[in-house]
Amino acid sequence: MSVKTARRRVRALVRRQFYSLFSSLGTLWGHRLGTLMTVLVLGIAMALPLGLHVTLQNLRSLDLNQDEWGTITVFLKSEADEQGAAEFARRVNSRGDASAVLISPEQGMEDFRDASGFGQALDLFETNPIPWTLLVTPQVAESEDLGGRVASIASWLGEQNVVDLVQVDYKWMQRLSGLLGVGNALATVLSIMFSLAVVVVIANTIRLDVANRSEEIQVLSLVGANDGFIRQPFLYAGFWYGLLGAVLALFLLSLSILYLNKPLERLLSAYGNSFEMDGLGGSQIMLVILSGGVLGFCGAWLSVQRYLR
Repeated sequence: MSVKTARRRVRALVRRQFYSLFSSLGTLWGHRLGTLMTVLVLGIAMALPLGLHVTLQNLRSLDLNQDEWGTITVFLKSEADEQGAAEFARRVNSRGDASAVLISPEQGMEDFRDASGFGQALDLFETNPIPWTLLVTPQVAESEDLGGRVASIASWLGEQNVVDLVQVDYKWMQRLSGLLGVGNALATVLSIMFSLAVVVVIANTIRLDVANRSEEIQVLSLVGANDGFIRQPFLYAGFWYGLLGAVLALFLLSLSILYLNKPLERLLSAYGNSFEMDGLGGSQIMLVILSGGVLGFCGAWLSVQRYLR
């Protein structure tokens, strides 16, 4: 085979592929209502795991302060003065298994002012209600149990006469981290299940299309068309179904983010945090669109292959 002949065949193959690609899109446009219903089902099915993924992605971006999970907040009694508070802090540091940072009432009030957002409303207090406070951080080796060490130190702190309240907050942070891990696993499971659902929906849609064009397929077979030629328009139709479903899923996801962003921003601003939901990045969007097309292609191939057998 000469180079000229090979080039001619390649050009003919490329032209035929492009013709099948866009003619299949024209066929879908000719059945607009049926195409719209199918794409809506696909878009919703794809949007659900995408929404969960984006939610977890934004939660992971929050600063959970894992280095401070074991920190114990100790509020001293109101009658404790600076000398007594400093002496107690030295006693805690001398234990060897924890370090203490002393916070004065004035500093505690400023920190609370910045974190709470109450601002000048706190100036209405005639006296500072915040006592001397200690932030106690346990010294835990990698092989040790953080929970056991925190419980031991908290128990000792609670027995001291100068201590009014011991506050341990690390449990809910650990649970939140665990829930994020469960959420990641759930997102993976849902992605697999809904991907299978997308393949099944497209396979069933293409199966009906093949059944409606069975006479045309028989005529093509009689004139010598091979299986690849017969499959081609159906495979591209499945590709378009998956791609359009992915685009619709991204559109629904964007609308959901716009709708939820303001309420979440107002909620977290009340706790002194600024937050703005982030959507998918450019590479992630391209991956979703490509994945939708591939799923549609696979569903169509399964359906047509079964018919040709």
